[in-house]
Amino acid sequence: MPPKVAALIIIPFIAYLFWRELRNPQSARISWVPFAWIFIAGSRFPSRWLSLTAPIEVDGYIEGSPFDRNFFVALIILGMFVLLRRRIAWGQLFQKNKFLIAYLLYCLCSMLWTDSPFVLFKRWIKDLGNPIMALILLTEQRPWQAITTTFGRLSFVFVPLSLLFIKYYPDLGRYYTRGGYGTFTGIADGKNTLGLSCVLIAICFLWTLLYDREARTRFRHWSYLILIGVLVWLINIADSQTALMCLTVAGVLMLLSTRPAIAKQPTRLIGITLLIAIVYMVGDATFDLRDHMLSWLGRDATLTNRTKIWEIVGSQGTNPIVGVGFMSFWEGERIRTIGEGVGAFGLNQAHNGYLEQYVNLGYVGVAFIIGLAFVSLVNIRRQLSTDYTAAILRFSILIIALLYNYTEASFYGINNMWLLFVAAAIDPPPVRRAAVTAAVQRTQTTDRTAPAAAVAAVPQAARWRTRRAGTAAAPMRSTMRTRPFTR
Repeated sequence: MPPKVAALIIIPFIAYLFWRELRNPQSARISWVPFAWIFIAGSRFPSRWLSLTAPIEVDGYIEGSPFDRNFFVALIILGMFVLLRRRIAWGQLFQKNKFLIAYLLYCLCSMLWTDSPFVLFKRWIKDLGNPIMALILLTEQRPWQAITTTFGRLSFVFVPLSLLFIKYYPDLGRYYTRGGYGTFTGIADGKNTLGLSCVLIAICFLWTLLYDREARTRFRHWSYLILIGVLVWLINIADSQTALMCLTVAGVLMLLSTRPAIAKQPTRLIGITLLIAIVYMVGDATFDLRDHMLSWLGRDATLTNRTKIWEIVGSQGTNPIVGVGFMSFWEGERIRTIGEGVGAFGLNQAHNGYLEQYVNLGYVGVAFIIGLAFVSLVNIRRQLSTDYTAAILRFSILIIALLYNYTEASFYGINNMWLLFVAAAIDPPPVRRAAVTAAVQRTQTTDRTAPAAAVAAVPQAARWRTRRAGTAAAPMRSTMRTRPFTR
């Protein structure tokens, strides 16, 4: 098929997907500012889109473009405007998220010992967009449904355009190394970003199919069947085993959560996960389990030369306590030295999030990440008894973020894994919705089978477990139809 004909088919298909989504009265009405941020983070930066050149094989993000900087600053300002209109209880927000605030301030304070304090400050401001976008999503009427809806809308653009670029515009959707080895990138900036974006979309689709009764019906439509088919194809050709492993783990966790034994005692899921992690560590120490798994995945013991990168990066002699400063390691002579040692010039990450934290922020930075994960786990454990379905998605994202950073570095910068990790770490405050709540209630579908007070009195986890038994479907439908408030 000629490329122009393919474009004339795919672009109207994208428009049709958005038209069908937005005309649905039950479709979530959420802010589009996080959508723009997530789309750019999962594909290419604005300057790259304007030039439409073939992607460069780097897994970090591009620095130095004034156009990119202005674009992200504009999104951050718009995001702050959205948050200010929502009348968030800022005092409670800071009180409930003291650990995350302390980490962000520690990153900023690393200006005191970095070589380039002004560059660090600009990067810190840009990175601040991640908690802002996460907070916008978390202050929607149904926070985690808003996240899955946003990634669902991302799939409308990301999946068809990646197919178009790879199949019909290979100069834009493929990359060839100096040795002639070709990789598929789609509209992303590299194969790893392609794999990550597809996997995050797939995880949101799976959660919707399992838990969102109102939204799952859309997957029976022919347009969604095509979309899912292309998504599976993209995951396969991306050849990102790390992303595929994360999808497998998230899928297993979500499927386990639907079992009655888990639903009756939700905290069992956390215990099972910790038990599996302990068994893996013991098995790896005893039977070299990691080598067997790598062989099964078709990867060598060096993890595609990652172990060599880790060795060279770890030998650079950075301050072990506080590092060299937030996102300041990959500068100057260190880039040249590591590039010569690895034989891969242009490398700008350690391909291990924990090692990246160590060289940038030292043991203190690593402790902050572990502390954020622990605090998130405590909050999720509490949420399992009050908002079961949202807690499952939050827990799955937390686990895959920790796994993903074993072979990729995503605890910083503009990437969707970091944004979702921050979203899982934030304990959102209440939003003052006195006037808004009345408007929302007028738009809600009245439950015809049970009084509203009775539905509100039943915790969501109990309603969900009862629905699994087939005895309270009507109250569940009522809760899923709640619309987000209008900005």
